[in-house]
Amino acid sequence: MSTVFITGANRGLGLEFVKEFTEKKYEVIATCRNLNSSDDLSNFAKINSSVQLLQLDVSNTNNIQELANQLKNTPIDILINNAGIYRSGNFSSVNKDSWIESFITNTIGPYEVIENFLPNLMQGHEKKVVSVTSKMGSIDDNTSGGSYIYRSSKTALNSMMRSLTHDLKSHNIATMTLHPGWVRTDMGGPGGWIDVIESVSGMIQQIENLSIQNTGQYIDYAGKLIKW
Repeated sequence: MSTVFITGANRGLGLEFVKEFTEKKYEVIATCRNLNSSDDLSNFAKINSSVQLLQLDVSNTNNIQELANQLKNTPIDILINNAGIYRSGNFSSVNKDSWIESFITNTIGPYEVIENFLPNLMQGHEKKVVSVTSKMGSIDDNTSGGSYIYRSSKTALNSMMRSLTHDLKSHNIATMTLHPGWVRTDMGGPGGWIDVIESVSGMIQQIENLSIQNTGQYIDYAGKLIKW
């Protein structure tokens, strides 16, 4: 049985990833920052023995290292960096602390998760690393300005994943940078164009299509290539 490791699994896209991978008969390691406030995830895990809940704050390096040590003998087939925060920041109203917080959570955290769980990925069979990003991280797509904090943290995530594509290829590990679409979630807001199920089902289809032959793509949930 294959194993998928998911960050930010307590709600929205992360929770739907847990549900759909469970339906596909994966062992699911579902992590989030605060298990005590994750009732929906906890209730789902209670009736699905294949779901393991673990605490992980991706902004805390020590926490990442401790969990990696705890799971050092656990093969991971697919690692999904889903955890992230949204801080907008328009011109003349950018908060420096929020900017730093966003880079730590949206860029540095995913890198450290991949780095620390690399031995687990090398023990797995599928060997796939996926980071959920946003089209707002595309420099080419930025035609409106604004959202300095969120845009730049996701652009940095995209750049980090692009470098990892080259560095992980020698380990036969494939990478993918995925835009989920504008989804109706707590982060995306009620005006999103698609729902969580459509987004995650599409992203899982792209993950299933991922191989070392097409590694390094920046695409959306429907498989459409996005310019960096």
